[in-house]
Amino acid sequence: MNLPGRGLRTRLRTAAALTLLSLLMLTACGSGDGTDPTAAAAQASPAPADDPVAGVAGVEAIAALLPAEVRKAGTLRVGSSVGSPPSAYYPNGQDKPPAGQDIDIAAAVAKVLGVRLERQDASFETILPALGSGKYDFGTGNFGVTTERLGSIDFVTYVNDGQGFAVKTGNTRLTTQVSDLTQLCGLTIGTGAGTTFEKTLTARSGVCAEAGKKPYEVKVFSEPGAVTTALQQGRIDVVMSTINGLRHQAAQPAAQTSFLGEYHRLDVGFAFKKGSPLTPAFQAAVNELIRNGTYARILKKWGTTASAIDTSRINPAEHT
Repeated sequence: MNLPGRGLRTRLRTAAALTLLSLLMLTACGSGDGTDPTAAAAQASPAPADDPVAGVAGVEAIAALLPAEVRKAGTLRVGSSVGSPPSAYYPNGQDKPPAGQDIDIAAAVAKVLGVRLERQDASFETILPALGSGKYDFGTGNFGVTTERLGSIDFVTYVNDGQGFAVKTGNTRLTTQVSDLTQLCGLTIGTGAGTTFEKTLTARSGVCAEAGKKPYEVKVFSEPGAVTTALQQGRIDVVMSTINGLRHQAAQPAAQTSFLGEYHRLDVGFAFKKGSPLTPAFQAAVNELIRNGTYARILKKWGTTASAIDTSRINPAEHT
């Protein structure tokens, strides 16, 4: 067998790494850049084999909190943003069911409530507007609870995630945890379109000028994988995305990214139209999963135990 030369082998390794990085691209903490999330995650690594949802049983007292018409129909429509692990992704291709923390928690809640989920894949930015029109009964997509969103959306929390930063391994321009945006002055930051990250960076864009420093530049990407590919190609210096997603990515040997710590924590929740009658039942169901240990097992499965909450809340104030 003829083996490729050193130059070709190097190019092949680089191409393979970039391919994997695209597959690991992060969607959202209250975010997601999602025009075609299935393409980005179609060949991602297999999901963990354990199934903590399998043994979840219905609880009549909690199911009774649902509106009568929902109990009669026995189904709920969920708009689901599927992007990258550990939140929600396609581990074995688009023709297989999605997996992830969000998928498991939603499925477990449905079992407690005794309903079946009619899941519809949707790009991140379309889900919240569609709740008001009645297209979906609720939405999942690692949606962060922000003051702005609370004006038009109801949330039932199930984890605490947030905003963080990562760089290409070996980066010498940014090597310490980012705790202040002035540390990014003069750098180019990549993030997803329509995300809390984009809004944070835009809202604070004047901090560098106030500090007498060169402003940072923000590049917004709408295609899955584009942010990480840009990072590896040196077109951006740093990525801003979800804490759990960036940690997961940095743990992959071929990813070649380094996590630069937590910047801002956010509660994450199921999203509903304002005034939805479903929120008390969902809150009670999440708290039942916390009580019976299913919740802890789901988070352990996906490596997100550090994001556990003690109790689910409806519309908590944004963390400051």
